[in-house]
Amino acid sequence: MSDELVYLGILAASIPIGFLFRYLSPPVKQGAALLLGLSVTIVTCQIHTLHSLVTVLGTWIIIKSSWRRASALCLAWTFLYLLFFRLATWCGLPQPTPFANAIQLILTLKMVSLANEVHSFHMEKKKEVSSFAKSPVVGGLSQEPSLYDILSYSYCYLGIMTGPFFRFQTYVDWLRQPSPLTLPGQIPCLQRLKLVPIYGALFLAVNSVFPLAYVRTEEFLDHHFLFRLFYMTVVFFVFRMRFYAAWCGAEAGCISAGLGCYPAKALSKPGGGPTVNYSPDPTTQEVYDFKTIQNIDCYNTDFCVKVRHGMRYWNMTVQWWLHHYIYPNSPFKAYTLRAGWTMFISAYWHGLHVGYYLSFLTIPLCIAAESAMETSIRAKLGPRGQNIFDWVHWFLKMRAYDYMCMGFVLLKASDTINYWTSIYFIMHILAVCCIILGMVLKGGKREGKRREREEKTEGEKIDNIKEEIREKTD
Repeated sequence: MSDELVYLGILAASIPIGFLFRYLSPPVKQGAALLLGLSVTIVTCQIHTLHSLVTVLGTWIIIKSSWRRASALCLAWTFLYLLFFRLATWCGLPQPTPFANAIQLILTLKMVSLANEVHSFHMEKKKEVSSFAKSPVVGGLSQEPSLYDILSYSYCYLGIMTGPFFRFQTYVDWLRQPSPLTLPGQIPCLQRLKLVPIYGALFLAVNSVFPLAYVRTEEFLDHHFLFRLFYMTVVFFVFRMRFYAAWCGAEAGCISAGLGCYPAKALSKPGGGPTVNYSPDPTTQEVYDFKTIQNIDCYNTDFCVKVRHGMRYWNMTVQWWLHHYIYPNSPFKAYTLRAGWTMFISAYWHGLHVGYYLSFLTIPLCIAAESAMETSIRAKLGPRGQNIFDWVHWFLKMRAYDYMCMGFVLLKASDTINYWTSIYFIMHILAVCCIILGMVLKGGKREGKRREREEKTEGEKIDNIKEEIREKTD
């Protein structure tokens, strides 16, 4: 049985099972979700289940022994273990299965987030004792999780392989829902699933006509340049359809169980959950949403204008994780360099294949190019001109993602470079030309220095925000 069919079976089964979980009490729900998730892990990963178990136990030891430094230590621990996990064969260990890799990726996000949540809990508790006032922090823990709680969160069947990522507090809120049967479920679940058959059919149909393996053949290079250029467009289309179907199905599984269901007034963020305190209003009918577990915005992924915005709507819960735990701790101040650092960490999280790094590290170059064009050309245009500019910008944004996707799916450096060579590194050259043109139109070095000052100022603002957050938790 192919891996895709196994994933499909797990996602399909999770939807009806989720509705049954709404009938369970919190302790039973916690135990059942752990048992189901652990069973899926053992069946699909077999002996490789030990990798995830060691990661969880290591995180628990760090949290219990040094909660003050848990955030940094858990990030180091989980990312170093990822390296060991991927080089397991070098140590004479068997190659982990793709399922074990998927579980390890999601687990890494969970453990880093958990360490940060525990650290914030202790800091807020310390502050409450000294100030005799209840902490105003939104979505904070009420107590430090036990080993059983951590294991239950780690192996919860929801999103265990495909995501979405969710915080420990989101998991606790799910367990403690007072009336899960009254929360919306069937309608939002069907709403999320309605396009999945179309995504799946398009994936199968287009992939059968334009297989990725054809790019690696000598015959492919004999085709006209325009055909080779067109091929990256259909490869990225297939890539999107596959993940649209998988992530929408995964979200539907969470929706059916009620995970991530909060009042709309909580202003929830994908991955992070509520951003403002909320309380039920008995005089009005509450409106709920599932934004906390939304991992993909298909429409905006396709039709947003900018490269930087495209990242916001793709794998949204992971983007939240990167934005909160990696981007603020970047060793750089300039936005472009911070973005490059974040993309490097994202590439490492995905794997060690050079194609990941070639793709992700092209994103900062594209962001710099679009910023140069916006400030030097778009800002000087009228409404009609800006509208035309945006359509051209959108077209080039999609081609940039087509181009970068090739590295992501080809994986090997040789395959990626060979393909990019066959289309003359067109997007790299175009991006560099846009940056140079922007510098010329903006006044060369003098304007470049002003831009550097602006980037430095933006970096300082981020550092100030970070410092304010630290002061609130000290």
